[in-house]
Formats: sequence, C-alpha cells, structure tokens
Amino acid sequence: MTLRSLIARAVQQEDLNFLLTNRIPRRLATRFMGWFSQIEQPFVRDVSIGIWRLFCDLDLREAKKTRFSSMHDCFIRELKDGARSIDADPMVIVSPCDAIVGACGTIKGTELLQIKGFPYTLQDLLGDCDLVDLYRNGRYVTLRLTAGMYHRFHAPHDSRVEQVTYISGDTWNVNPIALQRIEKLFCKNERAVIRARLAAGPLITLVPVAAILVASIRLRFLEVKLDPGHCGPHVIPCDASFRKGEEMGWFQHGSTIIVFAPDGFTLCENVQEGTVVRVGQRLMQLPRGDARPPIR
Repeated sequence: MTLRSLIARAVQQEDLNFLLTNRIPRRLATRFMGWFSQIEQPFVRDVSIGIWRLFCDLDLREAKKTRFSSMHDCFIRELKDGARSIDADPMVIVSPCDAIVGACGTIKGTELLQIKGFPYTLQDLLGDCDLVDLYRNGRYVTLRLTAGMYHRFHAPHDSRVEQVTYISGDTWNVNPIALQRIEKLFCKNERAVIRARLAAGPLITLVPVAAILVASIRLRFLEVKLDPGHCGPHVIPCDASFRKGEEMGWFQHGSTIIVFAPDGFTLCENVQEGTVVRVGQRLMQLPRGDARPPIR
C-alpha cells in the first residue's frame, strides 16, 4: 500500500477528519495558510505542492502555466484556452465552477438542505427579505469544490452583477463530514451574496461560501478582497456585465458555491447529488419565453 493511500485512508476516518479540520483554531490556521501558501521560495513551493498531492487528486495538465511561483499560485491557476466548453444554449444556465453536486432541487417554501436531514432557511443564508421572497419555492444547486479542483468561477449566463453583499462569519470546513455534524453550517461561514440580472430578465444569485484555509473570495469586478479583514461596506453596489462563461473570480483554495433561481426554472437532467460538473456544463433551464439577446 502506498503512502498516499495510507494517508487517504486515515483522512477518510470521519472522527479524525473532523478533528483535523474543525477542532483547531480555524481562523488562526486560515491566516497562517494564507501567509504560508504565498511564500515564493522554490523549496517551500515544491514541498508544499508535493504534500498537497498526497491528500488529493491534483491534475495540472489543463493549467495554463507549467511552473508556479508559490503554492497559492497553483491554487488559483488559470486553465488553458478552450479547456472548458461553454454550453451556448440561451435557455440554459451553466455551472459556474468545477464541482461535485451536493444538495439540490426545489426549495420547500424557504427551507432547503445542506445535506439530508440538515435544513436551513433562505433568511439564515441570505439575510435579505426581498431575495427570500424571490426564491421562495425556487430552485437551488450546491456546488462543492474539492481541494484539487480548478478554483475559479465563471458567469453562468449573460448577466449583469447588480450588488454584492459580504457577510462575515466562521471558517468551518464545508466537506460532507462537517455538513453532517454542524447545523446551518453555510449560514455560519463567511460568504458573499452576488445578485446577477440575466440578459433574459430574471435575477439569479450566487453565494460563494468560504471555509477553513480558504476564507478569502476575490471578485474581478471589485477592487477589494473579501475576507475577515474586510473593513469596507457590507453591501457593495455593482454594475459589471459578463458573458456566459467569463471569469468572475476565485477562492484562495476551494469551497462551495450555491446557485439560486426563482420558481419556474428547472434543474437539468445531469444535475444530481454526487455527480461531477465542470464549468460551462448545463445546470438549470430557464422558463420558456425568457431568452433574449446577450448583454453587450
């Protein structure tokens, strides 16, 4: 048995995994990793990436660069041009990121699931009564980015970002083990609520949720970094247009994005709990009559 398989078996033990990732000073560990991962020293970089490979499947064949200045540089790597095919159907919202599909489906009133048996409410997550009303009985998809995945996220449709609300919070791990043990976990963690108006008219919302070691969200259309040190406004007005598939931002490592759409949208047939989706693949179908020319 290889060293990697032995480590993987140990980490997969639920109690050990939960202890290692949650019963430690989470904010301190996150600050340390934020500093350490950006050290631009070849030995530190190579050893760090080597250890990272022991714990996850890290495939760099699609990366635009072949050499990285630091572990952080590898975390937030860009992909080669054409590495992802974007579904051009104007009636389809595509996945904004590479991810494993978690809980998804129809919101029951204002209640949805982080995992089976663990509900939370739109109000707890979004903190906005207007959005709660908008997504009542709507649709949602939880997208979990693992550590080895591509960590940038993209516009799911031709759209205009109207507003970003930053909500400071904790840095619990967001893996399935933690989701089975911590109630309303997504509602406890740091997150951004991104309101995006589709060219077709409806408003969808993306909620990137940060986690331990990754409590930092970067948005290309904002000059500030959204992290626990953010001292700017809680609500940030925006006017940023995107074409479907255009990059919007990235996590400093990996985490979760929850996509919300109003009632009338439907999940595509490939979106089921446990399946893997990639940037540009079909996620939701717009209601009939909602396709218009893209924003220029």
